[in-house]
Amino acid sequence: MKRPLVVLFDSGLGGLSVFKAVRKARDDADYLYVADNGGFPYGSLGPSDIVRRVITIFDTLQSSRPALAVIACNTASTLVLPFLRQRHAYPFVGTVPAVKPAAENTTTGIVAVLSTPGTLDRDYTRNLINEFASHVHVRVVGSANLAGYAERILSGGLVDDEDIKREVMPAFYEMDIGEMDTGRCDTIVLACTHYPLILDRLQVVAPWHADWIDPAPAIACRVVDLLREWPVMPGNGNARAIITDPDGVRRFRPIFQRFGLSLIAGKAEEVPA
Repeated sequence: MKRPLVVLFDSGLGGLSVFKAVRKARDDADYLYVADNGGFPYGSLGPSDIVRRVITIFDTLQSSRPALAVIACNTASTLVLPFLRQRHAYPFVGTVPAVKPAAENTTTGIVAVLSTPGTLDRDYTRNLINEFASHVHVRVVGSANLAGYAERILSGGLVDDEDIKREVMPAFYEMDIGEMDTGRCDTIVLACTHYPLILDRLQVVAPWHADWIDPAPAIACRVVDLLREWPVMPGNGNARAIITDPDGVRRFRPIFQRFGLSLIAGKAEEVPA
């Protein structure tokens, strides 16, 4: 029996945090990681440009016959999922800010959503907060640089702790919760898949302890559920990666190798069926 092919898509390296969790849950599946490094960062693109890029990539991948796809990018998920589900018969799993578990997890009732500016500006994010977290205090913090810092760190570059701290500190806020009582934010939603990849650095610069909510485990559970019709097979499946800009091959290849992925082509249109 043929192994199911799971496609994971991101604008860059952030989806590797999701890939790690998904592959651990179903290591017998075949995986294709697609990084649209030619468009990174998506925060600098307009919504229509993002939709066009993602649709074009998945139209190119149609011949690979995916069993399902994970859009491991918060910004793309808030924009493109309806279009992809309309154009393709296989299921798509999105990545959205984990507002609901954060609201259920908080002890102080004070939560932060640490996101990219693109995710911060989406009505989808505000609707999640209104639906699942109206009973707690939520601050949405848009970081313009943190995803780029994560890519630089993964590539072996240096990023100063103070630069990371500058991006993270607005998420650590206090507010009056009673006449004589002040509460601290104790739960932070990592609303960009790049952020869990540098969680150790985020914890170092944090001024106090907080719970960091990573969406990857929930996404992995959803993938397992959608693959239930595919029997688990012995052995590990193949794990490959492609990028949209071949100029990034030298930088990306060793990173992918650390995650168990082999870079098989320079551009998305070169993916073998």
